Amino acid sequence: MEDVSWFHTLLLWIEGGIVLTVAGLLMYTILRFRASKNAIPSTRTSHVGLEVIWTLIPVLILAVIAVPSFRLLYKMDVVPKADLTIKAIGNQWYWTYEYPDQEIHFDSHMIEEAQLKPGQLRLLEVDNRLIVPAETNIRLIVTSADVLHSWAVPAFGVKKDAIPGRLNETWFHVKHSGVYYGQCSELCGVKHGFMPIVVQAIPKEEFEKWVAGKK
Repeated sequence: MEDVSWFHTLLLWIEGGIVLTVAGLLMYTILRFRASKNAIPSTRTSHVGLEVIWTLIPVLILAVIAVPSFRLLYKMDVVPKADLTIKAIGNQWYWTYEYPDQEIHFDSHMIEEAQLKPGQLRLLEVDNRLIVPAETNIRLIVTSADVLHSWAVPAFGVKKDAIPGRLNETWFHVKHSGVYYGQCSELCGVKHGFMPIVVQAIPKEEFEKWVAGKK
């Protein structure tokens, strides 16, 4: 997500520069070539130098955009060496999580509004959070047991469709311990808006203790 945010900022500066440049040229043209200052209009129809310039500049801009864009696409698509593998299975309307190497699996349901405790977020809190170690490359395998779902956590820059009969793969690396929220992002039925995702990142030592207790 840090790379996505950086790339967005880069595009914003480039687009802003283009808008300001075009607006400046437009104002210059309006003022410099207005009828009151040019009683006899120019008959020029072309300018080779200008045509070369306004062809080369967009090419250079696209090249500047393309390099980090391809790098980001590659980073999103290629899963690095993972230290932990988790499988997320979408169901109507809850998530099932499996830790294959640790032989752990559990369901994660949204907590109903009447059962919320002080400080818990409405429509976002679950009874069993997905616990992951911080500072760890995590491979996430996503699938579905019934209809199309989508596992999405905006803070990670991750959104991966859960498709019945198919395994999709993505990854994330949480740098800081904390709680991160997401939701199913594929219309999956009447309770689509009621299957949140809660990921809690904890230090590696605490994660080992959690695994031992969960077993």
